[in-house]
Amino acid sequence: MGGGSGRRRISVLGSTGSIGVSTVDLLKQQADSIQVRALVGGKNAALLAEQAKALNAELAVLNDEQHYDELKERLAGTNVKVAAGRQAVIEAGALEADWTMAAITGAAGLAPTLEAVRNGHQVALANKEALVCAGNVMLEAVRHAGAELLPVDSEHNAIVQSLGGADMSLVEKIVLTASGGPFRCSTKEEMAKATPEQALKHPTWSMGAKITIDSASMANKGLEVIEAARLFDLPEHQIDVLVHPQSVVHGMVCFRDGSFVAQMGTADMRIPIAHTLASPTRMQTKCERLDFVKLGQMNFEAVDEERFIPLRLARQVLRAGGVAPTVFSAANEIAVEAFLAGKIRFLGIGELIDASLQAMPENPVPTSLEDVYHWDEMGRELARAQIKRMAAHA
Repeated sequence: MGGGSGRRRISVLGSTGSIGVSTVDLLKQQADSIQVRALVGGKNAALLAEQAKALNAELAVLNDEQHYDELKERLAGTNVKVAAGRQAVIEAGALEADWTMAAITGAAGLAPTLEAVRNGHQVALANKEALVCAGNVMLEAVRHAGAELLPVDSEHNAIVQSLGGADMSLVEKIVLTASGGPFRCSTKEEMAKATPEQALKHPTWSMGAKITIDSASMANKGLEVIEAARLFDLPEHQIDVLVHPQSVVHGMVCFRDGSFVAQMGTADMRIPIAHTLASPTRMQTKCERLDFVKLGQMNFEAVDEERFIPLRLARQVLRAGGVAPTVFSAANEIAVEAFLAGKIRFLGIGELIDASLQAMPENPVPTSLEDVYHWDEMGRELARAQIKRMAAHA
């Protein structure tokens, strides 16, 4: 495996985000046995240059062209090639690599992730939209190229570990866990008055603003249910969600004989990333170990889908199929932006997604990334139109 040097060839798409930073941290432990083909960042030239030097990367790419000169200057005198812009990001994804981390968030990550899949090797998937919005297109490419998708989301990774290679015909259901976010114990009336500051205080994980709000509304769990259906080829009714505030059990599999197998670990994304990076073996990590005595107890609760509307809507779009999941994801992005900007209330996120879905003119099955982009933009337009209506009636 690997290039002429015999080293394993690695690319990290989204290396300057939280998943990318954790991935680079693990790769530094393996620097002698890997050849880093490409590191792709957003606009943080300083961090990307630092990563590229530490891993002796062949190529460093920024999505934001405005910071190209800064990146070039920071990497002057090294052997690292420098590029910037959307096309350069896609070309970086297309570089032959044995293992690629796909962690560019949003629709921007779709094309480079698809290129990585077409190489027919291992793709560690941290981009939710790849399977939520472009599931048909992405999975067809995986089948055609013989690629292996390795889920990085702690919940989906937990399901893979709990399955232990068992045939899906032996599975009765899978269970994804949710922390419950900052509003787990809040009433609907309290949630209606919630501020962005309150919604951004996640009790367990440290994440970016978008995913933290998604966790508070449970839109992220809705996206994960759709993703799980695609990854494990399961119908919606075989995917359960349980609120588990300690975030110790990340996922469970219930087999048809009644056995439950769960994966547990501390709330550290380096654990699922390490699992994908070392697959099919295991690697040493410096992550904190669970202390069961200190933990003392674990709690599990049912999800209230009357308070957390986005999860209920996600189940509906999963059953509907077609481009409904694409519109759900796009409308949610616009809703989160609007909430953070003070344009809508917190509970307005679910209302906005619902109204956008109801305004869809049709629901075709996407067959190309162009279809996905079209409906992603359509979802955004529908959501923006709903925000104007909400403002007019406020």
